[in-house]
Amino acid sequence: MSVVCLCYNQARFVEEAINSVRSQTYDNIQLIVVDDASTDNSAAIIQQIVSKHPSIEYLLLPENVGNCAAFNRGLALAKGEFIIDLAADDVFMPERIERQVEFFSTLDASYGVVFTDAIYIDERGKFLREHYAYLFWKKLLKAIPEGDVYRHVLSRYFICSPTMMVRKQVMDELHGYDETLSYEDFDFWVRSSRNYRYAYLDRKLTKVRRSARSMSTGWYRQGDRQLHSTYLVCKKALLLNRTEEDHRALALRLKYELRQSVFSENRAEADQFYIFLRETGRSGVVDRLLWLLNKFRLPLSYLRHWYHRIKYN
Repeated sequence: MSVVCLCYNQARFVEEAINSVRSQTYDNIQLIVVDDASTDNSAAIIQQIVSKHPSIEYLLLPENVGNCAAFNRGLALAKGEFIIDLAADDVFMPERIERQVEFFSTLDASYGVVFTDAIYIDERGKFLREHYAYLFWKKLLKAIPEGDVYRHVLSRYFICSPTMMVRKQVMDELHGYDETLSYEDFDFWVRSSRNYRYAYLDRKLTKVRRSARSMSTGWYRQGDRQLHSTYLVCKKALLLNRTEEDHRALALRLKYELRQSVFSENRAEADQFYIFLRETGRSGVVDRLLWLLNKFRLPLSYLRHWYHRIKYN
C-alpha cells in the first residue's frame, strides 16, 4: 500500500497529514512525500519529520512542476498494490487504509477504485459539512453510482477524489496523471472508469480541508486554467464514448461547463464549450442564449440575474 503525499506551501498542515498516515491501524504502508518546490517552510518541516522517521521517502523537487507532474514523480517510487493520493492539508481517519484494503479484498479485479464519504473541515480543522449529505440536500444526487460509472463521472461531479484508493495497475495503465492538465481528477475518472469499475464504501474516512469561501461558491474564477483542462478532457471523452447514452452524458457536461464559463465571465472557454456542443449536434435554444450573453459581454450582475432563470431538461 503506497501513499503519495503531495505538498505545496502547506507548512501549517503537512505534519498533521503525515501523522495521520503514520497513525493508521494498517501497518504495511509506503509513505512517499513530494514537496513541489514550496516557497514557505514546508520543506524544512518535512525534513525534520523524515529525520525522525527515515522510512518516509521524501522528494524535494527543485522547481514547481504542478500537481499532476509532482504526483507522477512520487508514483514512480510506489511499490504497493494500491495507491492513495494525499494532499498535504487533508487528514486520514486512523482506520481509513485498513477499511479500504479490506473492502478491496471483497472485490474482483474488474474494480479499480474504491471511494468513500468525506467530512469537510476549515483551515482550523472545524467541521463544515459532509460530502454526500450535502449533495443529497442540494438535490444534486439521488443515489451514489457504483460499478460502471463512466457516464456518471462524465456528466456530473459526485466523487470526493481525496477519498479514493486506486489499484496501482490502473495508475500504471494510464501512465499516471496527464501532466498537460492543470488538475487531475476529472481526467482520471473519465479514463479509468472506461475500463474499470468503481465501488463505494459507506464510511467517512477522510477529512478534506476547505476554506469556508471555497465551499460556498460554485463559480470558477476568471482566468481559471481548470476550465481549459476540463475542455481538453471532454475532447478525450468524445473519443472514448461508445454509445448514444455516453454522448448524452458528454452533452450534459458541456452544457454545465458552458453555463459555468459564461457566468464566471471566462469568455474564451464559453466559446470553446459552445462550439464543441454545437459540433456534437446537441446544442439547444438555451445554449445559444448563453453564447449570445457571452458574445455581447453583458455585465456579471446581469448574467447572474439570468443564472437562476436558465434550466436544462
